[in-house]
Parts: sequence; C-alpha cells; structure tokens
Amino acid sequence: MALGRLVNSILNGATPPAEHVRPTGDEHAEALAAGTPGVDGVRRSRPPANESDDERSARELDDLRDLERRAGRELPAIVSSRLRQIDDLLRVVVATIAAQDASTEQRVLLEAMITDYISTPLRAFLALPASDRVDESRGTELFARQLELIEETIHDLLNQIRIGAIAELSTHGRFLADKFQTPDEGLVLGGR
Repeated sequence: MALGRLVNSILNGATPPAEHVRPTGDEHAEALAAGTPGVDGVRRSRPPANESDDERSARELDDLRDLERRAGRELPAIVSSRLRQIDDLLRVVVATIAAQDASTEQRVLLEAMITDYISTPLRAFLALPASDRVDESRGTELFARQLELIEETIHDLLNQIRIGAIAELSTHGRFLADKFQTPDEGLVLGGR
C-alpha cells in the first residue's frame, strides 16, 4: 500500500510521502541513534506468530546488521571493523545454538547481546556529535573497548556451547556403554 502511494506520488509529480524521504546529515545520524523505524525507507514486517527462538535470533541479528550498515559512514573504521567481526561471530553462535540446542542461559545471553549490548551503545555512539565519532576520539576509544569486551564474551559463549555439547556426548557415551556392555554370564539364558 505504501509503495502504491509512493509510485502514485511520483507519477503525479507530488512530493513523496514523508515515510519515504531519507533524512540527511545530522538529521540522518539522529534518526539512526534514536532507532527510528523506517530509517532509509526500511519497513520491517511483523515476525510470524510461530517464529522459533532460532529464527527470531537470526532475524534480530539481521536487523542489527542493517542498523550497522545504515550507520556505516557515521562510524570510524575501527568501530566498523569490530562490528563486522562481531556480526560474523554472532552468526556462528546462532548457527551453533540452533544445531546443538544450547541452554536457556546461553540463549538469553545471545539475545541480550544482539538486542541490547551492541545496539544500545551503537545508538549512544551515533548520538554523539560528529567530532566525537572520529578515529582518535575518546568516544571511539570507549566504544571500541566495549566492542572488544563483547567479542571476548562471544568467544566464551561459543566455547561454553561447545563444551556443553562435548559433555552431552560424553554422558551419552557412558549411557551407551552401560546399556550395551557385555552382560553378566550368570544372566544369559541357555548359555548364550
């Protein structure tokens, strides 16, 4: 429907609806920092009612990546690079959690990292004046350190998930050994 109004306004020579006008300069940075829905004309559809935790995590990670990409020119190279590394790691974690059925605590930590621990400081950083978002600024240094801590936490989370899978495999191996070990000869019927 909104696309129809946009096309109609273009064909009739009218000004496009405000929801399709991209903010510029400081207005753009402020819109990004505020997390305003519809920035750059992007509208999110409602998630499906039957969306699984794994699907929701993947969708939220895509949303975070979109926020990072929209903010791209507003970010110093060190911050942009760290965010891309973190995005890559989080995608591995999301896939690993989906494949290995991680604990509730691990899922909660992953969700908090995606929806809060990265996006909140990113929005705060984008709300800083442009002069505080340059390579050598105090704001950039603080945000880069925060991202470094998040990256270390992601590595720890991934390690915990893998250790949990190894422990589960070990437990299952002990179960199988107990279940299929050679039976006591006194219990075998007919001498077999």
